[in-house]
Amino acid sequence: NMASPAGCEHYVRSCSLKAPCCGKLYVCRLCHDAEENHQMDRFKVVEVQCSECQTVQQAQQNCQECDAQFGEYYCDICHLFDKDKKQYHCQPCGICRIGPREKYFHCEKCNLCLAQDLRGNHKCVENVSRQNCPVCMEDIHTSRIGAHVLPCGHLLHKTCFDDMVRTGAYRCPLCMHSAWEMEDHWDQIDKEISQSPMPTEYQGATVKIICNDCQAHCTAPFHVLGMKCSDCGSYNTAQDGGLIQQPQQQQQEQQQPEQDPEENEAETATEPELQDQPQLPTPD
Repeated sequence: NMASPAGCEHYVRSCSLKAPCCGKLYVCRLCHDAEENHQMDRFKVVEVQCSECQTVQQAQQNCQECDAQFGEYYCDICHLFDKDKKQYHCQPCGICRIGPREKYFHCEKCNLCLAQDLRGNHKCVENVSRQNCPVCMEDIHTSRIGAHVLPCGHLLHKTCFDDMVRTGAYRCPLCMHSAWEMEDHWDQIDKEISQSPMPTEYQGATVKIICNDCQAHCTAPFHVLGMKCSDCGSYNTAQDGGLIQQPQQQQQEQQQPEQDPEENEAETATEPELQDQPQLPTPD
């Protein structure tokens, strides 16, 4: 895995890192981790090998022998060599981020860098980036894949969020809160329900629900297309128990007036006549 002037599939650089764990040369930690049964600690890298003159030397931006530049960008903390992508090292995050720096800020509670338009405009979840992506279960904090912040404050890889959108999954995998603005979709469900009445025996039936968006507990009309939260209007709800109002047909039966006792006696008196019918032969 000798480096070329072009580097590897992950980074553009003109050197190889000498892995502090096994002493082998790899273009980057990701190339190392893909080949070995252990991971390279980038922060412990001490030496690199120049791709031009093969000189092994202390990690630095330019070769001490041939003055070749190992990377347009170099961080002496992360030992990151790459082409210039407006990177910057975030001290609280402990790693380099792709900038430019002025477009991002570090949220102390979430403990990660976010776009400036999210300053004061997102729900903080303490140390949220230290959790793995709930879709692919891979690391988010040090991932080279961008993170997407959901309205509930949880994070997904941007690529995982895009996959959710394509498949129609609209709930946060962690808390079930709606993952984006759903008002137009709820309006569409309203129209579909108005055009698709339930069968007669279920008209008027209701059910207890819990709203995943506002956490309200309420009672809603039962419909197979969805049960609407009466507090926030969301259809992102979960049924909490069975039907609490019996179907209309059973209600009508219960509401029928009780029969007069004399009528019951009359019915009883005729019962023998009903039983006095030809019988099937008794098995011998």
